[in-house]
Amino acid sequence: MFDSLSSKLGAVFQKLSNRGRLTDKDIDEALKEVRVALLEADVNFKVAREFVAKVKERCMGSEVLQGLNPGQQVVKIVNNVLTEVLDAGDHALHHGTESPAVLMLVGLQGSGKTTTAAKLALQLSSGPSQKTMMVAADLRRPAAVDQLKALGAQLDLPVYSEDPASTTVLKVAKNGIAEAKKQGCPWVIIDTGGRLQIDDELMGELTDLKNAIKPQEAILVVDAMTGQEAVNAAGEFNERVGLTGLILSKMDGDARGGAALSITSVTGVPIKFMGVGEKNDALEPFYPDRLASRILGMGDVLTLIEKAQDVIDVETAQEMERKLRKATFDLQDFLDQLRAVQKMGPLGQVLEMIPGMKNRMGDQQLDEGRIKGVEAIVLSMTPRERREPDVLNASRRRRIAKGSGTSVQEVNQLLNQFRQMQKMMKQFAGGKMRGLAGLGKMMRQ
Repeated sequence: MFDSLSSKLGAVFQKLSNRGRLTDKDIDEALKEVRVALLEADVNFKVAREFVAKVKERCMGSEVLQGLNPGQQVVKIVNNVLTEVLDAGDHALHHGTESPAVLMLVGLQGSGKTTTAAKLALQLSSGPSQKTMMVAADLRRPAAVDQLKALGAQLDLPVYSEDPASTTVLKVAKNGIAEAKKQGCPWVIIDTGGRLQIDDELMGELTDLKNAIKPQEAILVVDAMTGQEAVNAAGEFNERVGLTGLILSKMDGDARGGAALSITSVTGVPIKFMGVGEKNDALEPFYPDRLASRILGMGDVLTLIEKAQDVIDVETAQEMERKLRKATFDLQDFLDQLRAVQKMGPLGQVLEMIPGMKNRMGDQQLDEGRIKGVEAIVLSMTPRERREPDVLNASRRRRIAKGSGTSVQEVNQLLNQFRQMQKMMKQFAGGKMRGLAGLGKMMRQ
């Protein structure tokens, strides 16, 4: 996410950090580059102009211009203003006093609304007896009902549907809410119909439905990759229907970030979630301060910890800590940790959450396909070879290469990198923070 914008802003701040003191001219030149970077990222021009004006106003204080670390102070100011731009009130979902709470999803066709409904239902379900029900109220798009039913079956979540030929949107929505109440579901998500473009018929249908079912939340799903088109659509939906929140889908494919940085400022509607991948769990709650830090290459430790807690239990973490401290980390442990990291999401996104790692990686792209090759190599080893890599002589390496469908050179490369990592772990265990450089080097390799 935001790769292009992050790299350009990083270059601007690097120039500032190389100067001991800053002048008015230095700040003016830097902010011109920031403004250009924002416009190239497809940020609304008014938002970009106001952003630069706010940063400039706060940077002109003598404590910044004459400070010991002026470059760092400018980055802090930019981070604060960026957080303000992304913020717009309450970003949480609210259940209300009645159950089930009704959440109405709206959006244009192609925005990922139906798949987002399933992802959101999974997040809101808190156990076998607290499942969120989805209601297939998109009766216009061919196969929309079948798609939602298939997603529900995949996630083991209830879906209410009726024959599109013999029902209406209002009828299926009301009946779905009644069924959710009967089954004791805490939430019910209404997946409404969309269009290829905004029209009066679509807006009239959604407005009538909202007035009839009175949802606790009316949320628009917009495709982040469409940039300012997403912003325009959000403004129109909010004016005609009335929104309580937004979900930005396909954020993992949005290298520019114009929609995310503009949509809240233009519409005044808060972003509630971000879709960050195709998997069913690839939906993240939206936190303005965390996203601002990620855009500026400062990482997102809190989200990283939350993702890790979801895939690694306490006992496993404690055992791993013991092995790291005693430097007994072996290839089987390496494989287990690699698989755990994969469960946390695309490796590139995970690394972006580590403070400073995005800057260390530079423009280098991670080859996710190589991860499978690494897995194949380790799985082709015997249990003893995984525990004791030193026994891997030339003949064993040839056997492993043949069994994993790789080359001896690739096997040797993995073993060399593993030894570097072991050495780095020993440095960490000894409290030597220079191990961070080794971590960055290994990740680049």
